[in-house]
Amino acid sequence: MRLSILSGTANSGLAAAMAAVLSTAIKQREITRFPDGELGIVLHESVRGDDVYLVQPAGPPVNEHFVELLLLADACRRDGAARITAVMPYVAYARQDRRAGRSAVGGRLMADVLASAGVDGVVAVDVHTPAIEGFFSAPVEHLSAVPLLADRVRSGLPRDSVVVAPDLGAAKLAERYARILDLPVAFVHKRRIAATEVAVHQITGDVAGRAPLIVDDMISTGATIEAASNAVLAAGARPAITVAATHALLVGQAVEWLRGLGLRRLVVTDSVRLPVDAPLPLEVVSLDRLLAEAVERLHGAPSPGAVTTPG
Repeated sequence: MRLSILSGTANSGLAAAMAAVLSTAIKQREITRFPDGELGIVLHESVRGDDVYLVQPAGPPVNEHFVELLLLADACRRDGAARITAVMPYVAYARQDRRAGRSAVGGRLMADVLASAGVDGVVAVDVHTPAIEGFFSAPVEHLSAVPLLADRVRSGLPRDSVVVAPDLGAAKLAERYARILDLPVAFVHKRRIAATEVAVHQITGDVAGRAPLIVDDMISTGATIEAASNAVLAAGARPAITVAATHALLVGQAVEWLRGLGLRRLVVTDSVRLPVDAPLPLEVVSLDRLLAEAVERLHGAPSPGAVTTPG
Protein backbone atom coordinates (compact mmCIF):
# COMPACT_ATOMS: atom_id res chain seq x y z
CA MET A 1 0.00 0.00 0.00
CA ARG A 2 1.06 3.55 -0.66
CA LEU A 3 1.71 5.73 2.41
CA SER A 4 -0.39 8.90 2.62
CA ILE A 5 -0.17 11.64 5.25
CA LEU A 6 -2.97 14.14 5.79
CA SER A 7 -3.16 16.90 8.35
CA GLY A 8 -5.95 18.74 10.08
CA THR A 9 -5.49 22.30 11.30
CA ALA A 10 -4.75 21.43 14.95
CA ASN A 11 -0.97 21.15 14.48
CA SER A 12 0.01 21.40 10.83
CA GLY A 13 3.59 22.28 11.77
CA LEU A 14 4.11 18.92 13.48
CA ALA A 15 2.51 17.12 10.54
CA ALA A 16 4.89 18.88 8.12
CA ALA A 17 7.89 17.94 10.27
CA MET A 18 6.75 14.30 10.37
CA ALA A 19 6.29 14.24 6.60
CA ALA A 20 9.79 15.62 6.15
CA VAL A 21 11.24 12.84 8.31
CA LEU A 22 9.32 10.30 6.25
CA SER A 23 10.47 11.97 2.99
CA THR A 24 6.93 12.33 1.74
CA ALA A 25 4.50 15.13 1.00
CA ILE A 26 1.25 15.86 2.81
CA LYS A 27 -1.84 15.16 0.71
CA GLN A 28 -3.79 18.26 -0.23
CA ARG A 29 -7.24 18.84 1.23
CA GLU A 30 -9.58 21.77 1.75
CA ILE A 31 -11.26 22.56 5.08
CA THR A 32 -14.16 25.00 4.94
CA ARG A 33 -15.75 26.70 7.93
CA PHE A 34 -19.32 27.72 7.17
CA PRO A 35 -21.00 30.75 8.80
CA ASP A 36 -23.11 28.53 11.08
CA GLY A 37 -20.01 26.77 12.45
CA GLU A 38 -20.18 23.61 10.37
CA LEU A 39 -16.99 22.18 8.89
CA GLY A 40 -16.65 20.82 5.39
CA ILE A 41 -13.72 18.75 4.08
CA VAL A 42 -12.79 17.91 0.49
CA LEU A 43 -9.78 15.84 -0.56
CA HIS A 44 -7.87 17.27 -3.52
CA GLU A 45 -5.83 14.08 -4.04
CA SER A 46 -6.93 10.46 -4.16
CA VAL A 47 -6.16 8.12 -1.25
CA ARG A 48 -7.85 5.09 -2.82
CA GLY A 49 -6.07 1.93 -1.67
CA ASP A 50 -3.68 3.92 0.51
CA ASP A 51 -2.42 3.42 4.06
CA VAL A 52 -3.56 6.80 5.43
CA TYR A 53 -2.29 8.59 8.56
CA LEU A 54 -4.32 11.57 9.78
CA VAL A 55 -2.25 13.89 11.98
CA GLN A 56 -4.64 15.72 14.29
CA PRO A 57 -4.18 16.13 18.05
CA ALA A 58 -7.45 16.80 19.85
CA GLY A 59 -6.12 19.89 21.60
CA PRO A 60 -8.00 23.14 22.28
CA PRO A 61 -10.51 23.88 20.90
CA VAL A 62 -11.07 20.18 21.53
CA ASN A 63 -14.48 19.63 19.99
CA GLU A 64 -13.72 21.49 16.77
CA HIS A 65 -10.47 19.62 16.25
CA PHE A 66 -12.09 16.28 17.06
CA VAL A 67 -14.93 16.81 14.57
CA GLU A 68 -12.37 17.87 11.98
CA LEU A 69 -10.58 14.54 12.51
CA LEU A 70 -13.84 12.63 12.12
CA LEU A 71 -14.62 14.39 8.84
CA LEU A 72 -11.10 13.76 7.53
CA ALA A 73 -11.48 10.06 8.34
CA ASP A 74 -14.90 9.88 6.70
CA ALA A 75 -13.63 11.60 3.55
CA CYS A 76 -10.75 9.12 3.30
CA ARG A 77 -13.03 6.14 3.94
CA ARG A 78 -15.46 7.26 1.24
CA ASP A 79 -12.56 7.73 -1.19
CA GLY A 80 -11.56 4.09 -0.69
CA ALA A 81 -8.58 4.26 1.68
CA ALA A 82 -7.37 0.77 2.58
CA ARG A 83 -6.50 1.67 6.16
CA ILE A 84 -6.90 4.83 8.25
CA THR A 85 -4.83 5.60 11.34
CA ALA A 86 -5.47 8.64 13.52
CA VAL A 87 -2.20 10.13 14.75
CA MET A 88 -3.38 11.92 17.90
CA PRO A 89 -0.35 13.04 19.92
CA TYR A 90 -2.81 14.44 22.46
CA VAL A 91 -6.01 12.48 23.12
CA ALA A 92 -8.86 14.51 24.58
CA TYR A 93 -11.53 13.05 26.88
CA ALA A 94 -8.99 10.63 28.39
CA ARG A 95 -9.84 11.95 31.86
CA GLN A 96 -13.44 10.80 31.37
CA ASP A 97 -12.72 7.10 31.79
CA ARG A 98 -15.41 6.06 34.29
CA ARG A 99 -18.87 6.97 35.49
CA ALA A 100 -19.31 9.36 38.40
CA GLY A 101 -22.96 9.28 39.31
CA ARG A 102 -24.95 9.92 36.14
CA SER A 103 -22.04 11.30 34.13
CA ALA A 104 -21.12 10.36 30.57
CA VAL A 105 -18.01 8.29 29.89
CA GLY A 106 -16.46 10.60 27.30
CA GLY A 107 -13.40 8.45 26.65
CA ARG A 108 -15.43 5.44 25.57
CA LEU A 109 -17.75 7.58 23.44
CA MET A 110 -14.76 9.17 21.69
CA ALA A 111 -13.34 5.74 20.87
CA ASP A 112 -16.67 4.51 19.52
CA VAL A 113 -17.16 7.57 17.33
CA LEU A 114 -13.65 7.27 15.86
CA ALA A 115 -14.38 3.66 14.95
CA SER A 116 -17.70 4.68 13.36
CA ALA A 117 -15.86 7.26 11.23
CA GLY A 118 -13.66 4.52 9.78
CA VAL A 119 -10.52 4.84 11.93
CA ASP A 120 -8.66 1.51 11.99
CA GLY A 121 -5.93 2.45 14.47
CA VAL A 122 -4.68 5.20 16.75
CA VAL A 123 -1.23 6.56 17.56
CA ALA A 124 -1.15 8.46 20.86
CA VAL A 125 1.47 9.90 23.19
CA ASP A 126 1.37 9.78 27.01
CA VAL A 127 -2.40 9.39 27.34
CA HIS A 128 -3.61 10.82 30.67
CA THR A 129 -5.29 7.54 31.63
CA PRO A 130 -3.55 4.59 29.90
CA ALA A 131 -6.52 2.34 30.72
CA ILE A 132 -8.52 4.24 28.09
CA GLU A 133 -6.69 2.11 25.50
CA GLY A 134 -9.14 -0.64 26.45
CA PHE A 135 -12.01 1.45 25.07
CA PHE A 136 -10.69 1.08 21.54
CA SER A 137 -11.48 -1.99 19.48
CA ALA A 138 -8.81 -0.82 17.02
CA PRO A 139 -5.06 -1.21 17.69
CA VAL A 140 -3.49 1.59 19.73
CA GLU A 141 0.17 2.53 19.47
CA HIS A 142 0.79 4.23 22.81
CA LEU A 143 4.09 6.10 22.72
CA SER A 144 5.89 7.96 25.47
CA ALA A 145 7.82 11.23 25.30
CA VAL A 146 9.37 10.72 28.75
CA PRO A 147 12.78 9.55 27.45
CA LEU A 148 12.94 12.56 25.10
CA LEU A 149 11.94 15.02 27.82
CA ALA A 150 14.27 13.48 30.40
CA ASP A 151 17.16 13.69 27.96
CA ARG A 152 16.47 17.40 27.37
CA VAL A 153 16.01 18.13 31.07
CA ARG A 154 19.23 16.33 32.01
CA SER A 155 21.35 19.07 30.47
CA GLY A 156 21.86 21.79 33.06
CA LEU A 157 19.87 20.02 35.78
CA PRO A 158 21.32 20.84 39.25
CA ARG A 159 22.93 17.85 40.99
CA ASP A 160 20.80 18.37 44.07
CA SER A 161 17.54 18.03 42.11
CA VAL A 162 14.52 16.00 43.20
CA VAL A 163 11.76 14.73 40.91
CA VAL A 164 8.36 15.84 42.17
CA ALA A 165 5.00 14.29 41.30
CA PRO A 166 2.45 17.13 41.63
CA ASP A 167 -0.26 14.62 42.57
CA LEU A 168 -0.55 10.88 43.18
CA GLY A 169 -1.79 10.38 39.62
CA ALA A 170 1.67 11.36 38.39
CA ALA A 171 3.51 9.07 40.85
CA LYS A 172 4.47 6.38 38.31
CA LEU A 173 5.48 9.06 35.83
CA ALA A 174 7.75 10.71 38.42
CA GLU A 175 9.33 7.34 39.23
CA ARG A 176 10.15 6.86 35.54
CA TYR A 177 11.89 10.24 35.38
CA ALA A 178 13.70 9.46 38.64
CA ARG A 179 15.03 6.15 37.27
CA ILE A 180 16.22 7.72 34.03
CA LEU A 181 17.86 10.69 35.75
CA ASP A 182 19.03 8.77 38.85
CA LEU A 183 17.35 11.22 41.23
CA PRO A 184 15.26 10.92 44.40
CA VAL A 185 11.51 11.41 44.14
CA ALA A 186 8.88 13.22 46.20
CA PHE A 187 5.08 13.16 45.99
CA VAL A 188 2.60 15.97 46.55
CA HIS A 189 -0.78 14.96 47.94
CA LYS A 190 -3.40 17.29 46.50
CA ARG A 191 -7.14 17.68 46.58
CA ARG A 192 -8.92 19.31 43.65
CA ILE A 193 -11.49 21.81 44.88
CA ALA A 194 -12.59 23.06 41.46
CA ALA A 195 -11.43 22.92 37.85
CA THR A 196 -8.94 25.74 38.50
CA GLU A 197 -8.36 25.35 42.25
CA VAL A 198 -6.15 22.79 44.00
CA ALA A 199 -5.27 22.34 47.68
CA VAL A 200 -2.12 20.55 48.90
CA HIS A 201 -2.20 18.84 52.28
CA GLN A 202 1.01 16.76 52.41
CA ILE A 203 4.39 16.09 50.76
CA THR A 204 6.03 12.67 50.91
CA GLY A 205 9.79 12.77 50.40
CA ASP A 206 12.59 15.24 51.13
CA VAL A 207 12.61 18.44 49.08
CA ALA A 208 14.37 20.77 51.53
CA GLY A 209 17.42 22.42 49.98
CA ARG A 210 16.85 20.66 46.66
CA ALA A 211 16.00 21.97 43.17
CA PRO A 212 12.56 20.61 42.18
CA LEU A 213 11.86 18.98 38.84
CA ILE A 214 8.05 18.85 38.68
CA VAL A 215 6.79 16.38 36.08
CA ASP A 216 3.32 15.70 34.71
CA ASP A 217 1.73 14.34 31.55
CA MET A 218 -0.13 17.59 30.83
CA ILE A 219 -0.48 21.20 31.89
CA SER A 220 -4.00 22.47 31.41
CA THR A 221 -4.84 25.51 33.56
CA GLY A 222 -1.55 25.33 35.48
CA ALA A 223 -3.36 25.05 38.83
CA THR A 224 -1.72 21.73 39.74
CA ILE A 225 1.78 22.99 38.88
CA GLU A 226 1.17 26.21 40.81
CA ALA A 227 -0.03 24.36 43.91
CA ALA A 228 2.87 21.90 43.79
CA SER A 229 5.43 24.68 43.28
CA ASN A 230 4.12 26.67 46.23
CA ALA A 231 4.05 23.53 48.39
CA VAL A 232 7.64 22.45 47.72
CA LEU A 233 8.92 26.00 48.22
CA ALA A 234 7.07 26.17 51.54
CA ALA A 235 8.76 22.87 52.46
CA GLY A 236 12.21 24.40 51.90
CA ALA A 237 12.98 23.57 48.26
CA ARG A 238 15.29 25.90 46.38
CA PRO A 239 13.55 28.47 44.11
CA ALA A 240 15.01 26.88 40.97
CA ILE A 241 12.01 25.01 39.65
CA THR A 242 12.01 23.07 36.38
CA VAL A 243 8.77 21.70 34.96
CA ALA A 244 8.56 18.94 32.35
CA ALA A 245 5.29 17.87 30.73
CA THR A 246 4.32 16.18 27.49
CA HIS A 247 1.20 18.19 26.67
CA ALA A 248 1.21 21.97 27.19
CA LEU A 249 -2.44 22.87 26.70
CA LEU A 250 -1.97 26.16 28.59
CA VAL A 251 -5.63 27.13 28.70
CA GLY A 252 -7.31 29.85 30.74
CA GLN A 253 -4.85 31.76 32.90
CA ALA A 254 -2.14 29.10 32.66
CA VAL A 255 0.47 31.38 31.05
CA GLU A 256 -0.03 34.11 33.65
CA TRP A 257 0.05 31.66 36.56
CA LEU A 258 3.16 29.86 35.33
CA ARG A 259 4.88 33.16 34.62
CA GLY A 260 4.23 34.21 38.22
CA LEU A 261 6.08 31.15 39.52
CA GLY A 262 9.41 32.34 38.11
CA LEU A 263 10.19 28.92 36.62
CA ARG A 264 13.77 28.17 35.70
CA ARG A 265 12.75 25.97 32.74
CA LEU A 266 9.51 24.71 31.21
CA VAL A 267 10.23 21.71 28.99
CA VAL A 268 7.34 20.45 26.84
CA THR A 269 6.67 18.77 23.51
CA ASP A 270 4.91 20.06 20.40
CA SER A 271 2.05 17.54 20.78
CA VAL A 272 -0.33 20.50 20.53
CA ARG A 273 0.14 23.89 18.94
CA LEU A 274 1.88 26.17 21.43
CA PRO A 275 1.19 29.87 21.99
CA VAL A 276 3.50 32.15 20.05
CA ASP A 277 5.83 34.39 22.08
CA ALA A 278 4.48 33.24 25.46
CA PRO A 279 6.48 34.95 28.25
CA LEU A 280 7.69 31.62 29.62
CA PRO A 281 11.08 29.83 29.62
CA LEU A 282 9.75 27.30 27.11
CA GLU A 283 11.97 24.56 25.70
CA VAL A 284 10.16 22.52 23.06
CA VAL A 285 11.07 18.92 22.24
CA SER A 286 9.59 17.84 18.91
CA LEU A 287 7.71 14.56 18.54
CA ASP A 288 8.30 14.49 14.78
CA ARG A 289 10.78 11.60 14.77
CA LEU A 290 9.00 9.60 17.47
CA LEU A 291 5.74 9.75 15.51
CA ALA A 292 7.39 9.25 12.12
CA GLU A 293 9.13 6.10 13.38
CA ALA A 294 5.80 4.77 14.64
CA VAL A 295 4.23 5.41 11.23
CA GLU A 296 7.13 3.61 9.53
CA ARG A 297 6.67 0.57 11.80
CA LEU A 298 2.92 0.43 11.25
CA HIS A 299 3.20 0.99 7.51
CA GLY A 300 5.89 -1.66 7.16
CA ALA A 301 4.12 -4.26 9.31
CA PRO A 302 0.33 -3.79 9.11
CA SER A 303 -0.51 -6.23 11.91
CA PRO A 304 -4.08 -6.40 13.23
CA GLY A 305 -2.72 -6.55 16.79
CA ALA A 306 -1.78 -3.56 18.92
CA VAL A 307 1.87 -2.60 19.03
CA THR A 308 3.06 -0.79 22.13
CA THR A 309 6.36 1.04 22.32
CA PRO A 310 8.06 0.63 25.72
CA GLY A 311 8.44 3.95 27.55
